[in-house]
Amino acid sequence: MSAARVAHGTRASRIGLPLFVALLLVLAAAPWWADRQGLRLMGEIYAYAALASLWNLLAGYAGLVTVGQQAFVGLGAYVLFSLALLFGVNPLWGIPAAGLLGALAAVPVAALTFRLRGAYFAIGTWVVAEVFRLFAAQFTALGGGSGTSLPASVVATIASGRAAREQLLYWLALGLAVLVLLAILLLLRSRHGLALAAIRDNEVAARSCGVEVDRTRLAVFVVASAGAAMVGALIFLQKLRISPDAAFSVNDWTALVIFIAVIGGIGRVEGPLIGTALFFLLRETLSQLGSLYLMVLGAVAIAVMLYAPRGLWGVLAERLGWQVFPLARRLEPRPAPPAVLQERRAP
Repeated sequence: MSAARVAHGTRASRIGLPLFVALLLVLAAAPWWADRQGLRLMGEIYAYAALASLWNLLAGYAGLVTVGQQAFVGLGAYVLFSLALLFGVNPLWGIPAAGLLGALAAVPVAALTFRLRGAYFAIGTWVVAEVFRLFAAQFTALGGGSGTSLPASVVATIASGRAAREQLLYWLALGLAVLVLLAILLLLRSRHGLALAAIRDNEVAARSCGVEVDRTRLAVFVVASAGAAMVGALIFLQKLRISPDAAFSVNDWTALVIFIAVIGGIGRVEGPLIGTALFFLLRETLSQLGSLYLMVLGAVAIAVMLYAPRGLWGVLAERLGWQVFPLARRLEPRPAPPAVLQERRAP
């Protein structure tokens, strides 16, 4: 009898993954075919795609529904500005430093909030984010409640000239989004991904099978916090100005991110990418309508939750079998070696 092997890919993923790589190559060449405004818009899209993917990792796989992701976005931004203005560090080095400090800060935050469950956990993360915002408002070295801007001398250290700086920041935004996506894929395809799948399906059963639920969730929370801090540092490096209300905005860095993940599909890697594309399509076409734009967003979210609770990509994946990133595990029979086949056919 031939042994079985674990397979990840499907016919759809063998087609979709090369197309996705080709799209990345086209986007990497954007500085040669897009204008300045287009580069800024695409950089913003990459940031939201990364944040939505990180929130989806927490809520869709680890069962950690947080409304306090803005805590680490703002923390990363303030780390970058602090290093650049107070210690003279090149702002580009502030991005990985923000990720490191975001990961370190996630440990005590998790120790506090993981004692809560369900809605209490969500409220607890929001309270932590508000504490971060109030602390930043007291940081007079960076402008206190009114914030501060990066001076021209610091901005000049990023690259020589505005065009070169904008191209570099665009590539950093694209690279960081790809790095976040790759880290999530590697995590989900590892044994920790199996543990997350078990936790998502049934936490009690996962514990009974020996899955270390709390340790797995802590690892995911640390990874997501580090990623959010790096994205936040890059976002405000592009803006060149920071303030507590902007850095720790629950509307910009959590509410819109949740909307993107919900309409795209929670619990699927492709969901936040589809949700980001749809959100920016709606924003660019309807933003001139004022308050009607927000009403349309709310109507879209309600319609998706009622008629497609798994999100738009979830509906497509279930009906058409589409899959870009191969994550599902299934057993396939392994072909027997030729020597074994010949032995079986021998009289």
